[in-house]
This record gives sequence, C-alpha cells and structure tokens, in this order.
Amino acid sequence: MQKTLNPVLKAKALDNRLPDPVLGDEWAERVMRRLDPDYDKGRFGTSQMGLVAVIRTKVHDDWARDFLAGHPDAVVLHLGCGLDARVLRIDPPETVDWYDLDYPAVIALRRRLLPARAHCTLLGSSVTELSWLERIPRGRPVLMIAEGMIPYLTEPDVRRLLTTIVDAFPAGQMQFDTVPVWAWRTSRWDPTLRKYDAEFHCGFDDPAKLAGWHRRLEYVEEAPMYGSPLLMAKAPASTRRLYRLLTLLPGLKRSIRIVRFRF
Repeated sequence: MQKTLNPVLKAKALDNRLPDPVLGDEWAERVMRRLDPDYDKGRFGTSQMGLVAVIRTKVHDDWARDFLAGHPDAVVLHLGCGLDARVLRIDPPETVDWYDLDYPAVIALRRRLLPARAHCTLLGSSVTELSWLERIPRGRPVLMIAEGMIPYLTEPDVRRLLTTIVDAFPAGQMQFDTVPVWAWRTSRWDPTLRKYDAEFHCGFDDPAKLAGWHRRLEYVEEAPMYGSPLLMAKAPASTRRLYRLLTLLPGLKRSIRIVRFRF
C-alpha cells in the first residue's frame, strides 16, 4: 500500500528542492523523508522526471483556489487523497468544510504523518461505497477533487459517483484527470503500473462527453499535463529535453487530461 503512494509524493518532495519549485510543498519532503530517509539517494535519486505529476497537482490546486475564492462556504471532497497535503497548501478559510477520503489504511498512515487541521475531516472508506456521502453536509456548494483516481475505477462506478454528487448538492465543481481508451486497454502491460501492481479500469477519448451523464453537468475546460508550458519553464534542462521528445509520440501529449466540470 505504501509503495503506491510514494511515486507522486517523491516527485513533490524533489520539486521542493528545486531553486524555483512548482509547488514548494515542504510537507511532501518531510513525509517522504520519514517514509524513506534515503529516497533521494542513488543513481536516479534526484531525477525530476516525476515533475509532470507535480504539474497536475498544481493545476488542481489552482482550480480549487479559484473555486473557493468565489464560494467561501463550500464543502470540499478530496477523494483518493493519499498523503497529499492539499488542505495545508491551499489553507482554505474556516468557513470551508474539507473532507479527505481514502482507504482506511491510508487514512491511518495520514494521521501519523500529517498534522490535523480544523474543519478538515478524515474519512476511511472506498470511494465507491457511497455511504460516506451521508456524513457530508448538504445545501452548500461542493468542490470534488479526484486527482489520479478516476482511471482506476470502472466506468459504471465513475458515472455513479459523479451523478450521485450532482444530485446531492445545489451547485459545484468537479475536477479530475482521465486517460484515453488506448491507455486504459494497454495499462496491464505498462511497466510503471505493473511495478505497483496497478491497472486502469476506464478511459475516455473525449472526457467532455461525460457532461452528458447528467442534465446539470457542464464541461468547463481541459489543462495540459505533458507539454505544459509550466513544466517546460520549471523543469531542469535534461528533463525538458526528454519530455519534448516524449510529446512527439502520437497520443502521448494528451494521454492524461486534467478536466473540470460545473453544475
């Protein structure tokens, strides 16, 4: 379980060591050091190849800040939160009720490694067991953040999750990332996913069409991950060169799409 949390956390920790970091997430560095004191040692210890995942996190953070600036009374559902310190980075006002949700074992680890915060509740549950929604206050705007989670659910589970949340709240924003159908169907052979015994279970060639799942749901925009201008501006030269080469491969540049919807 811990191994599957490490790759993105390590990327954030290494980003924090850059002269001009993307996130500047000191919590990621502290937690990573506790999990693996030698995480930055060895041949690839300081590689910034994972910086593309940090770019994804930055997009989600920026969209969340934008939504909360206009909805200071919102409820935030941070689904599949892992060991991400988003609530500490964003530091929402006390009028926002924040819920970090992940499997019980992950939440237990989170309690050990990250500080508690007022108005932030930890929920240990599978995201697809929607009984956890009964603990969430209704009648307020909702922000759903699901970073790096949706491709690991089946399409019926994704549809049920999104439509149930739309039905439960008067208004809100949903932001998550998806992969295309080819990435889903070939994920069982992906060496990185196989290393962590993981596999995608859904993919969407045109995620904007998910708005058709509910009459109140509206597609807003997509943000780049690979080929992001911010990635090219912040990454060390060697990393920039490699990502420029990778984005020349057909389909890779938009192989992960960061999208947001509103209702």
